[in-house]
Amino acid sequence: MYRRVRFRRLSPPEITRLLDVETRHARGARRVFLADGDAMRRPFDELRWILEELGKRLPDLARVNLYATGSAIAAKTDAELRALRELKLQTLYLGLESGDDETLRRVRKGEDAAGMVEAGRRAQDCGLKLSVMVLLGLGGLERTREHADATADALNCLQPRLLSALRVVPVPGTELHDDVRAGRFSEVSERGVVEELRRLIARLELTNTIFRANHASNIVPLEGRLPRDKPALLAQFDAILAAGLLDANSPVPQPLWL
Repeated sequence: MYRRVRFRRLSPPEITRLLDVETRHARGARRVFLADGDAMRRPFDELRWILEELGKRLPDLARVNLYATGSAIAAKTDAELRALRELKLQTLYLGLESGDDETLRRVRKGEDAAGMVEAGRRAQDCGLKLSVMVLLGLGGLERTREHADATADALNCLQPRLLSALRVVPVPGTELHDDVRAGRFSEVSERGVVEELRRLIARLELTNTIFRANHASNIVPLEGRLPRDKPALLAQFDAILAAGLLDANSPVPQPLWL
């Protein structure tokens, strides 16, 4: 979604004007999301200033959330992460995508699983929460098992508070879409994606995580709390697969919004 957007940091005067406009009619707001992209990439002093300004303008502010990459988290010291937490930064949305380094390399994620896991664990040790996103089907048919297993292993190390599983959808105009059309990337079938998610869930050993797979890209909407609902989720997967209604030869059609 950012292919045509050049990365830049808004200047302090631009942020001040934005804060003035957005908080004028939301004095009672309790939650703020810092958009967009990798907001954690901003230097610590800038993030601290933004959070301080939000606190001044929003007296009822309870929490601030933002997107973060592993490398952006890693660039902050433990003291800096704790200071941001004290200023009401609460949840970091981390796109792990996969725990399989070969899959990450192929899609040019720019980070490896170990680095993202280490950064996420540090953030949580400093009092921040993690909401982790993974992409089903990202390894393609060739690496579906490796992708599922390594992703589960990474999640077991991370122990995120929130976990979202979405399905990768090749979008026209992207290199992945070109690879699909040229036969260089074989998409996981509709049934295969459900099997991949079941394999991932079966391997998870999480202690306190809210799980959701109810994005518009998902084939079957599912959610639950892990580990409590793991047996029920696996039973749902088995029932869905046993019904024989999923296409085992091709991916489900693209969502309407694409």
